[in-house]
This record gives sequence, C-alpha cells and structure tokens, in this order.
Amino acid sequence: MAKTLRRHIIEMTMTAASGHPGGSLSSVEIATALYFRVLRHRPSEPDWPDRDRFILSKGHAAPLLYAVLAEAGYLSGSELCTLRKIDSRLQGHPDSTCTPGVEATCGSLGQGLSFGIGVALAGRLDAKDYRVYVLLGDGECDEGQVWEAAMAAAHYKLDNLVGIVDHNGLQIDGWNKDVMNLEPLPEKWRSFGWNVIEVDGHDFAQILAALEQAGRVKGQPTMIIAHTIKGKGVSFMENNVDFHGKAPSREEAERALKELA
Repeated sequence: MAKTLRRHIIEMTMTAASGHPGGSLSSVEIATALYFRVLRHRPSEPDWPDRDRFILSKGHAAPLLYAVLAEAGYLSGSELCTLRKIDSRLQGHPDSTCTPGVEATCGSLGQGLSFGIGVALAGRLDAKDYRVYVLLGDGECDEGQVWEAAMAAAHYKLDNLVGIVDHNGLQIDGWNKDVMNLEPLPEKWRSFGWNVIEVDGHDFAQILAALEQAGRVKGQPTMIIAHTIKGKGVSFMENNVDFHGKAPSREEAERALKELA
C-alpha cells in the first residue's frame, strides 16, 4: 500500500505539473498505518459521528491525503489525475467543504493542531469516544500558534488527541537547523506537558506500537516524533529540498516510478 501511495503522489504531481511531493512522500507510512490499521472510519459514511478524525495540518501534503482517501474508498482512483485542475475537488490544499473524508481545510501552516484541540474538546463534551490525530510538519513547528496549541492541549488534559510530527529536517527554505533550529524537539513537547514517543517514521512496527501506546495514555495528549526522510522512496528526491514544492517532470516521474515498481 505504501508503494501504491507513493506512485499516486508521483503521478498526480507530474500530471498537475504542480504540488508538493517531498513532504507527501515522507509521511506515507504514517498515513498508511492510520488509515489501514488504526482509524475507525467509514468511507461510505464520511460524516459518521463516531469516526476517528485525521487532520492534515501540513496541508501542502494534500497529494498524500488524496491518494489515501482514494485507496480507502472515499474517492475514485480516476479522480486523482484532476489534482489542482479547475473545478476539481482535489485542490492544492485540502478543502473540507468539497472533498469527502477531509476533516479540516488546511494550508496556512500552524492551525491544524488548534483545530484538532477543538474537535477533541467537542468529543469530550458530546461524550464520544473518537480519537483525533493531527499530522504536523517539523518546519510548521516554527509557527507560534503550534506552541499555544501545545499549552492548551496539555492544560485540558486531552488524552483523546495524538499529534504526529513528520520530522524530516527540511522546510521550503532549507534545513530546519539553518532556518529555525527546533532541537531539542522531543524535550520541547515534554516541557509543554505532552507524552512524547520517538519512532522511525518509515517503520510500520514502530509507528503502530506508538499509536497503540498513545491510546493507553490517560490525562495528557501524546506527540509522536516520527523521524523521516523528505522524498522517501525516490532516490533523487530524498533529502532534496528542491522537491519540497516542485513537481517531477515526465522524465523524472518515469524514473521515480521505475524505482517504486
């Protein structure tokens, strides 16, 4: 499934001649584990009240989300080729008003965790047992709103909330350590009152074990720091900041798809 999603990401961005392949590829195992092993959801009933919620705060990784939603049954596979086209439901950043399975309209970085806190609080008020999962980029953690949200989630002891940081070390302007050093990132989240788990973000066993562990934590939110590689799975995209927001050419896509065969 992870290979299938990666092929979709390459084909979609190549066809659109636009999009963000690097950070989509780095999060594939995380999304695969959630949608095909962990989340309680019903593709035939996207608004099922008792569903678990997945919020893609790093909205530029929309190609990954659309690929997952298609494979899970929310969208048809043929619709993927409409990415970023006029009148397509698959916009450059997710839009919850028109795309089934999209929980939050995201794109302005830093807002998804705050949104997730609201959803988690609503679940508590409504006596629902659903869980909320928010995927953030590490560069996104430059945003001050992320840390305001971090304080709020711990203050309200939201143990139905799980954050995941796609920690690939790169953002649009280069290495995080050069743009805005985040380290020590795990200690920062702990100091804000979160339960923190570190994993290899491309190892399904570690990801699934962390998500299971998060489900047993009471009285505090959990943040999973997933150490990943930007552009994972395509040799010339790995750790290559150029592919943060640049689509592959047809020739590059053909080369990438051979590697993902």
